[in-house]
Amino acid sequence: MKLVVGLGNPGAQYAETRHNIGWMVLDRLADRAGKSGRGRQRDSAETVELRWKGMEITLAKPLTYMNDSGVAVQKLMMRGHVPLTDVLVIADDFALPFGKLRFRESGSHGGHNGLRSIIDVLGTEKYARLRVGIGQPGRGAIDHVLSRFAADERTRLPILLDACADAAEAWVREGTSKASNRFNSFELQAPGAADGATVGVPQPAPGEVGGPADGAGIRRTKTGWRKLLPGGDNDGGGRQ
Repeated sequence: MKLVVGLGNPGAQYAETRHNIGWMVLDRLADRAGKSGRGRQRDSAETVELRWKGMEITLAKPLTYMNDSGVAVQKLMMRGHVPLTDVLVIADDFALPFGKLRFRESGSHGGHNGLRSIIDVLGTEKYARLRVGIGQPGRGAIDHVLSRFAADERTRLPILLDACADAAEAWVREGTSKASNRFNSFELQAPGAADGATVGVPQPAPGEVGGPADGAGIRRTKTGWRKLLPGGDNDGGGRQ
């Protein structure tokens, strides 16, 4: 079984903040699988169970608050007998530009309290993580990670969440090394602006890279994968 953990904080005051982008990615994955709103609480986390292309996958949002994320991760691993090699943690990173993705097979917490907790509880840095850039703070770090995305960022957020979901699916299929080869070079484009397009330049056609969804609700992203937007058919399955 694969365990994909998105880090975040429970509570309406934290919903859709930069620090909760890990939860937002899991919501996108659940949407794709037709499992939106079907989570259940266990092992100090909200979980969704998926079967995707013959693989068992658990999506998990720790409910322990960011600083104790490791408690939930350990419980989930013990219940499912999940080895570290089958765990992916998705977390925000303000050291990366907004929209940049970075896979790592191991490494330090980099000041992220959720990653720090996982390392402390598991006693190792050797677990895969997908860091999602939320942009560098122009103010205090805590205020930044707990803030919501700016208007221009929100217009690009759906594209970013699609790319993150693609990256997680690639990790499930191929592992960290191959997924990182593709997604660590990902460049986030503005909606309707592919490969440097600017205002006044005709937008790509529906269904093409950077363009709107086509009549079937399908959009192609810069990663080359075809996507079904929420509602379409699918084939599967603190820093404080």
